[in-house]
Amino acid sequence: MDFSLSPQLLELQAKVRAFIREEVLPYENDPRQDAHGPHEDLRAELIEKARTVGLLTPHASKEMGGLGLTHVEKAIVFVEAGYSTLGPIAMNIHAPDEGNIHLMEVVANESQKKRWLKPLVNGDIRSCFAMTEPAPGAGADPSMLATSAVKDGDDFIINGTKWFITGATGASFAIIMAKLEDGSATMFLSDMDKPEIKVVRQMDALDSCFTGGHGVIEFKNLRVPSKDVLGQLGKGFRYAQIRLAPARLTHCMRWLGQAQRAHDIAVEYARTRRAFGVQLGAHEGVGFMLADNDMDLHTAKFHIWHTAWLLDKGERGNFESSRAKTVCAEAECRVVDRCVQILGGQGVTAETIVMKIFKDIRGFRIYDGPSEVHRWSMAKKIIAN
Repeated sequence: MDFSLSPQLLELQAKVRAFIREEVLPYENDPRQDAHGPHEDLRAELIEKARTVGLLTPHASKEMGGLGLTHVEKAIVFVEAGYSTLGPIAMNIHAPDEGNIHLMEVVANESQKKRWLKPLVNGDIRSCFAMTEPAPGAGADPSMLATSAVKDGDDFIINGTKWFITGATGASFAIIMAKLEDGSATMFLSDMDKPEIKVVRQMDALDSCFTGGHGVIEFKNLRVPSKDVLGQLGKGFRYAQIRLAPARLTHCMRWLGQAQRAHDIAVEYARTRRAFGVQLGAHEGVGFMLADNDMDLHTAKFHIWHTAWLLDKGERGNFESSRAKTVCAEAECRVVDRCVQILGGQGVTAETIVMKIFKDIRGFRIYDGPSEVHRWSMAKKIIAN
């Protein structure tokens, strides 16, 4: 593995770093944000700034208008973007759109790409990925999928309820996972403005970093024509893996940027704050936490690079992506938690951005597979080998 960066990638890294610090950070206190994320007009304003400097949707293919980044190149760009809570929104690399763009580039046909993918890459619209369901439906166990798709002539009739659907409010279209009559899973594309689709409510969540928040959606006799099947019938779970392996890793990248931001703030505080007659950082209790942060940040960085390298080699990397997701989620959460502790009262108030990062990052240990499920999956493969 070669960890050196090419001159072109170093230039791109510097460009993203400057854009985030000069153009995006000043928006972090913009009032156009609430408990359910940045408002649409704030998102649109940030999107235009990224478009102007040529950093919009960089992970998309060059044919679609992106930069065609490899997974390793994404690691460099996404970590820099993640340094701001609004960076992924500005550059159109936030969840769930980032993962949906990757999936549709691989699976969607040309008509679907023109209708939905191109506007998504352009930042003109948002999407959502409708898979998770209330009990007894699919959660961490996708085989419990309950939403049904019944063939009716050349169409499919979809019924079911989804929840924890990120970005549902305001999304222009959805990728819907549903079960066919033979029990196999299939993905369907549908515009969200149909009367048979209802966003029942937005769920109150610990995080507030995703535009549109997290929603509960009901599908009641939604008619989807066969031409809007994403990929092939019965291959929904296979396509989910195409989406999830890279999407888990890009979460690791973005949150590493925010963990680094929290650490930088804590380091500066430890340098300048005095307690009991000495610099705060001179106390071993604080200094050791900063040292532990450094080790966790480097551990997360290694796992991101290694897994990205494997994906770029063409390996599926499901085992490695589970390992990276679990290691990074827990290491990066530990970093931010320590930063809260170091900052004391400032860490649990909005005096710094660290409180928001702490609230936002906690869900990372749950979504895209809880740590426990990834450990269980890894254990089965370890024993089998």
